Amino acid sequence: MTWTESDVLKALETVRDPEVPVLSVLDLGIIRGVDIQGKAVTVKVTPTYSGCPALELIERNVAEALRDKGMQDVTIERVLSPAWSTDWISEEGRRKLKEFGIAPPVGNADDELVLIGTKAAPNIPCPFCDSLATERRSQFGATACKALYYCQACHQPFEYFKPH
Repeated sequence: MTWTESDVLKALETVRDPEVPVLSVLDLGIIRGVDIQGKAVTVKVTPTYSGCPALELIERNVAEALRDKGMQDVTIERVLSPAWSTDWISEEGRRKLKEFGIAPPVGNADDELVLIGTKAAPNIPCPFCDSLATERRSQFGATACKALYYCQACHQPFEYFKPH
């Protein structure tokens, strides 16, 4: 059988990010390309950061999802440049984050390229009630890519996926 990029992408829709399981690897924007040469399929993956502890698991899951669809000659190519950015999260991914209770990144990554503590945290809308009456409680949440916030309107704590 001859595989198409569409076949590969459909299979990858099922591969979830282990740290934010509501997002697929496509939603997260870490799939940087697909190359098909005959029966050989190469998927280019960019980690959210170079030390991501879930990267090897994600790469295994990508390969497994393709093999489950019958693609046996699968190569995963790790692409480190350009570095991943939260700007690559799809609109669908941003919607899914909010529905999951994680505030998606506000603005774009270039807006946040400042040293921690040199700029006031932006007004982050609460993913539960959309209030801007929120405050950052910690620069870090469960993972380094998220910050912990609290909504003064609905009294819910929530994580914010920081732009980078």
